[in-house]
Amino acid sequence: MKKYALLNIFIVTLLLTVTTLHAQTLNWSSLNKSKQLIHTFAGAEYGLVFGVGYSYKLPVNSFPLLVTAEYSFPSGGTLTDDFKTKIGGQIPLIKLDHFRFAVKAQGIFRRYENDLVRLANWGVDVSGTIGYYRPRWFAGAEAGLDKAIATHFKHSNQYKNEYRDVKDGWFEPATGGNFYYGLQTGISFQRYDLTLKGGNVLAQDFKSKPILPFFAQVGCNFRF
Repeated sequence: MKKYALLNIFIVTLLLTVTTLHAQTLNWSSLNKSKQLIHTFAGAEYGLVFGVGYSYKLPVNSFPLLVTAEYSFPSGGTLTDDFKTKIGGQIPLIKLDHFRFAVKAQGIFRRYENDLVRLANWGVDVSGTIGYYRPRWFAGAEAGLDKAIATHFKHSNQYKNEYRDVKDGWFEPATGGNFYYGLQTGISFQRYDLTLKGGNVLAQDFKSKPILPFFAQVGCNFRF
């Protein structure tokens, strides 16, 4: 059972590593009168990952609150095996001249499957971003936590033949999380933002790192 628990912890860590692609990157100064955004992004995190999302801007105490839904998936032969969905929002809390400090909070549901197990995981992603924003360009820094709260295991027959005492169901002790931090920048023109971000990933114990301890992402936002 000790080997089983350790293997489950490794699998959940792999789940976080494969699907930790972060939310869209924004130029707060280019939003203007636009109320909706469609954003696409691609990134390198244990392989090539693609995503698409939609955001709607709501006025909240003179600050734009962006309510966002996203879907991302790694490249592979069966695209529906692994995916991540995120629903939440972002809002700039502090504005000082061209500087902004924004926070983001999103709920996560993700799925990962291999020959041993199928995982369904609930979690949260929270982060803060501080940057310098102009209508035509921006640069900033971001730090956050992607936290897995509870994971459902559905083991394959191959796994059960090796570990006969294994049980399917929700397994909370194996949940974990990753801290991430990095830089982001972009240019804006007409109704488009072209964005770039990258940084490092560190496990929540501050001692270990995932298999690929960095991330990189390019994106495009369409405002209307």
